[in-house]
Amino acid sequence: MVLIIVLMTLYWQWASPNSQQRQKIACQLNLEKIHVAMEVYANDFGNKFPVTPGARTSEEALDVLVPRYTVDTAIFICPGSADSPLPAGESFRNRKISYAYYMGQRSGDAQALLMSDRQVDTQPKSTGQYAFSATGEPPGNNHHQSGGNFIFGDGHVESSPARVPFSLVVSRGVVLLNPRP
Repeated sequence: MVLIIVLMTLYWQWASPNSQQRQKIACQLNLEKIHVAMEVYANDFGNKFPVTPGARTSEEALDVLVPRYTVDTAIFICPGSADSPLPAGESFRNRKISYAYYMGQRSGDAQALLMSDRQVDTQPKSTGQYAFSATGEPPGNNHHQSGGNFIFGDGHVESSPARVPFSLVVSRGVVLLNPRP
């Protein structure tokens, strides 16, 4: 009987996603929901995603989505981060969210990077460079040492290890904004 319990425990540990995997999946769902709000916004603003001149953080640029395009502010907090919850339907401009934003993109560019988990910095990155924390320490540690997620213009999300498997070069007029430290 003990052997059966041990085998069942091992099976469930192997078959079910661990906490980090569940958090990354929940994070992907958050990014997809934000993408829907951004698409509705872009529909109202000539296919342009939110742009706030002079913005230094992703909060400043993305705050325009609340409450008109979404009242669900929980989607702006990555479940893998230690960031505090946000009040529903209220401005988060002076608070802290979990996601980086590629400000200046337009709707319709399927391969354009729109958002990601908080990155280690706001510099362009070549294939193989760190976008996310390698040590689990801030910055860029929404998922500790497990990398992070990216969402693209067509709404698809890709999970990445800490070292990105693709280039993160921004095009002219696009600025990567990290959330406030």
